[in-house]
Amino acid sequence: MTGSGLSDIFHSTAFAVARNLALFLVVVFWLGLAYWVYRDARRRLDDAWLVATATAVGLVPFIGPLVYLLFRPPETLADVRARDIEVRALEARLFTAQPRCPVCRSGVQANYLVCPVCTTQLKEPCGTCQAPLEPLWQACPYCATPVGSRLATITADLDSALTAEAKAVKKPPARRKKPQQRRAAAS
Repeated sequence: MTGSGLSDIFHSTAFAVARNLALFLVVVFWLGLAYWVYRDARRRLDDAWLVATATAVGLVPFIGPLVYLLFRPPETLADVRARDIEVRALEARLFTAQPRCPVCRSGVQANYLVCPVCTTQLKEPCGTCQAPLEPLWQACPYCATPVGSRLATITADLDSALTAEAKAVKKPPARRKKPQQRRAAAS
C-alpha cells in the first residue's frame, strides 16, 4: 500500500505541476545568473571577446557565476575612468599650483609678504632690501644679507635705548637752586 501511495503521489497532476514549476524556476535562476554575469562583465571589461568568454563561463549552471566572481576585475570601467580623471586633475594642480594662503586659501603671488584677503603674514621681508624671504633661507638671495641681521639690529637698538633709560633713572634728581637764589636776591 505504501508503494502504491507513493506512486500515486509521483503520478499526480499536483506533483507534475510542482515539478514543472520548480524546473522553470531553476532555469530562470540559471539564466538570470548568466545574464547578471554578462551585464557585470560589460561594466568591468573593455574587450568584447572577454565579455563573451565571461558570459560563456556564466552559462555553466551555478558554478560558472562563482568562477566568474573569482576572476572578475575589481573595478568597473566607470571607476577606472573616474580615478584616471581624478589623478590627472591632481597632477595638474600639483604642477601648475599657484601659491595659496594657508588660512583663507585665496590665491597669492610668490612675492607677497601678506595675504591681501585676510592679512596673514606669508613671508618675512629682508632687513636691508625688503624682498620677501622664504622661511628656510639663511641669507637674502637679492642682497646677500644674512637673515638674522635684522634681528641683531633691532636688538642692538633696543639695548642702547634700555641702557640710556637706565642711566637716566640712576642719576639723583637735581636740587632746585633757583628758588634759593631768588630769596637771596630778594633780601
